[in-house]
Amino acid sequence: MNLLIQPRIALVAITKHGVAQALRLADQLPHARLAVSEKFAAGLPSIGNTVEILPGALSANMGGLFARYDQLVLFISLGAVVRLIAPHLKSKDEDPGVLVVDDAARYVIPVLSGHVGGANAYAEQLAALLGAEAVLTTASDVGKTIPVDILGRELGWQVEAPKINITRVSAHVVNEEPIAFIQEAGSKHWWTRPTPLPATIRLFERLEDVDLTRYKALLWVTRREITPEQWEQLAERLVVYRPPLGQE
Repeated sequence: MNLLIQPRIALVAITKHGVAQALRLADQLPHARLAVSEKFAAGLPSIGNTVEILPGALSANMGGLFARYDQLVLFISLGAVVRLIAPHLKSKDEDPGVLVVDDAARYVIPVLSGHVGGANAYAEQLAALLGAEAVLTTASDVGKTIPVDILGRELGWQVEAPKINITRVSAHVVNEEPIAFIQEAGSKHWWTRPTPLPATIRLFERLEDVDLTRYKALLWVTRREITPEQWEQLAERLVVYRPPLGQE
């Protein structure tokens, strides 16, 4: 999902208390659609949001919701949501963000596509609006470290690496193993957390300055061409980020 474009958001509710909490949130999110079961559609107050009526069982509507929205906020129990979304899962690159809000609006839980789909970041936004707590379980968020798969996305950086590299390097990062971060291009304001950069991550200005034997993985922000020999030499250890031209 491109976060620079207004995301398509559905607030989905099929119970009395769920509808009440969805209406409360809809009042603060005028661009979001309210998706409710037929049972409660007739009694809705006048609101500025677009309303989508869900005919029949929610399970029969889930495929369409997956296809039409970037973020699905469901005011339904977590267990029920897991069963509802299971038949429609494809990959983290395609699935929408899925979040659960309890009937009392005390917790906002990202269930699916926390990083790539933006559900973790959106959970924190919704929690602030509701006075709730965002329950994040993604290791890089809990550990306050680098999210390898989406680093620099808000700056327009593009990640370049085989998926196995992203998986392996992410594991090295969250396991607090030595990581070399080499930045030869792009904005220096990529670290946005309020906590300091983890001590296991060391900063470099050039690849040539890195002793490759000392680091489990390399995160390389560059405009250089990466040769096949370099990818082979750093097999499953290298993730490259491409900042837009003109960004320094």
